[in-house]
Amino acid sequence: MQHLMGVVNLDQELELMNELTYFRCGAAVPFAGRYRLIDFVLSNLMHSNIHHTALFVRRKYRSLLDHLGQGAPWDLDRKHGGLFILPPDWNDPTDRSRGDLQHFHNNRDYFLRAKGTHIIHTGSQHIYSMDYREMYQFHISQQADVTLLYKKVDEILPEHESCVRVDVDGAKVTGIHQEGDHPNIYLGAFIMEKQLFLKLVDHCIAHGQDYFFRDGIQDNLDNLNIAGFAFDGYHTVINSVESYYRNSMDLLHQEQYQRLFKQNEIHTKIKYEPPTRFLGDAEVSNSLIANGCIIGGQVENSIIFRGVKVHKGAQIRNSIIMQKCVIEENAVLENVILDKDVHLAADCTLIGDPKQPYVIAKSSQI
Repeated sequence: MQHLMGVVNLDQELELMNELTYFRCGAAVPFAGRYRLIDFVLSNLMHSNIHHTALFVRRKYRSLLDHLGQGAPWDLDRKHGGLFILPPDWNDPTDRSRGDLQHFHNNRDYFLRAKGTHIIHTGSQHIYSMDYREMYQFHISQQADVTLLYKKVDEILPEHESCVRVDVDGAKVTGIHQEGDHPNIYLGAFIMEKQLFLKLVDHCIAHGQDYFFRDGIQDNLDNLNIAGFAFDGYHTVINSVESYYRNSMDLLHQEQYQRLFKQNEIHTKIKYEPPTRFLGDAEVSNSLIANGCIIGGQVENSIIFRGVKVHKGAQIRNSIIMQKCVIEENAVLENVILDKDVHLAADCTLIGDPKQPYVIAKSSQI
């Protein structure tokens, strides 16, 4: 869609997933057997026919850059437009901007050169699948200054505690707050006309403010016509180890898996690997197994990423095993998350709690 340009802002997303974010930002955390969290954001933009997208990052982005490359899996490797990865590189000693306003101020040329008239601004912690074109048409029909994406949840979960809530009367947003028992969860995405966005950025900087959503939108509730667009599909928030583990395990239920993946295909970095080999003693039940694995032991209610080797006699239950881990003979894992390239010795036993899984950092030798 030529009217919309993408802005993926990771600046305020704190790395709260402990060992999983020691070496990477949250957007680069692997999810659902073969994806990264950022894949869902970029796939939504791709299916919305948005081909001009900026990614604003501040820290721990090496793994993310390696995963994204030039954006080919999301049709963003283009001569005109495409994916712009914009890490912090600020050399103006007179610059007074702070917070995520620094990104917008110091990369103003990106906005001025892009052909889009409106921006769709998102983060990476809210996982859902949708086409933003319907939201854009709603935004135009309401003659809104800003349109916020929200979902009314049936159950307040621990990961919702840090989420912004919105009060909506018809299509109009009448309140923005963080009342913990409120069911309308803001999904971290809004649409706004580009020139208004830049005007608000300048206003916030001139008044010594730090963050665009809080200072430019929330504090201007009485001065802006803010609409709310209700989303009714699959949605989850990944902002802690506990939420990551629980929502990953939920995907082992076919109904939940279909709700996330049936609407739009999720694209990710292409890797050419052989099919998984199941050896004679392998036993696998109710699990997601990616390609390139060799399974010789027992796997139950677990998610196994690409290139994992599970040797004979090993037992894996209710666990997440990321890329290229090696599980030696007779090892036992239950309620465990192994990050990439972990090597678990023979006869080793690791058992975590279902509500607080045992997490092993990347490249560990146990």
